[in-house]
Amino acid sequence: MKIVVLGGGISTEREVSLVSAGSVCRALRSLGHRAVFVDLFLGIEEPELPLEQMFDIPDGRCGGAAIEKQAPDLKAVRASRKDQSESRIGNNVLELCRLADCVFLGLHGQDGEDGKIQAALDLLGVPYTGSGPLGSGMAMDKAVAKRIMDSCGVRTPAWQELSYTAEQIPVLTQTLPVPCAVKVVGGGSSIGVALPETREELRKALEEILRYGSRVIVEEKIRGRELTVPVLDGEALSPIEIIPPEGMDFDYVSKYQSGAQGARELCPAPITEAERALVSDAALRIHKALGLSVYSRTDFILDAQGRAWCLEVNTLPGMTPNSLIPKAAALAGLSYAQLCEKIVQLSLEQRRKERAC
Repeated sequence: MKIVVLGGGISTEREVSLVSAGSVCRALRSLGHRAVFVDLFLGIEEPELPLEQMFDIPDGRCGGAAIEKQAPDLKAVRASRKDQSESRIGNNVLELCRLADCVFLGLHGQDGEDGKIQAALDLLGVPYTGSGPLGSGMAMDKAVAKRIMDSCGVRTPAWQELSYTAEQIPVLTQTLPVPCAVKVVGGGSSIGVALPETREELRKALEEILRYGSRVIVEEKIRGRELTVPVLDGEALSPIEIIPPEGMDFDYVSKYQSGAQGARELCPAPITEAERALVSDAALRIHKALGLSVYSRTDFILDAQGRAWCLEVNTLPGMTPNSLIPKAAALAGLSYAQLCEKIVQLSLEQRRKERAC
């Protein structure tokens, strides 16, 4: 099968996406697929071969990306593209996608999980992996996702949505509750997220988050154990517990760095059967309420009273071999390559169903 694996892009989660997409591309090629990696933003400015022959490039253009300790320098990425147009899709990307049997979305964050690329591919009639445009967009927008959680009975921390300017920060610093969680509505990988405990920390958080967007949600900070629940093919996989390094929150560094700076991930999570059923039911309920398909991953806090608080839903969760959903899939008997193949096959069936409607 000819498969384009899209990664990169111009979101703050660019580096994570590059590693996910490269890993998926290598796995699909190991199964005999004619898979080729393409950076959504950089595209293929000077193709080595005619586009129809790109699927047979020996290395699949998979590359060797790594996740650094700091978020990517997007200004440098923009400057590196010869085509300095305003387009967020690079040269020859859509042209190559139209030649594929399927596009595997190894993207994360803006332009990947927000429904935009899904809508573009739908209009082109090109099958792609994961959820469709509407569900993706609702899940990506944390304020909309919170409203869906409230409407379908999934417990979530008390929250409010606001848009603000730098001039409003002094007043917000005095009036917003602390401790709290402040999150830019379209962020991911813990970028544009802060967990201030004091008013001074809140002031600094509001100043920092303006770099990523002025529309945020401010929610009650729930203390407890961090859990995540993958959903695959309409079933909840094993919950995973995430234990950040002592004294640290589960931020960008602890998510993606190994060793002392990295978080520990316990799969299966050491929780009771009742707690497992609770978070699994909530993950399936919000997956369905948002109209998601194929796979997703939902994050929770389990408090000391055994209550599960839903934080957010990821429609294109990390897909490096060491990411959370591959770990849960391995526990269910699926190798990393088999998981990638299953996502492709389930997605093709989903797109066929959608076209038939």
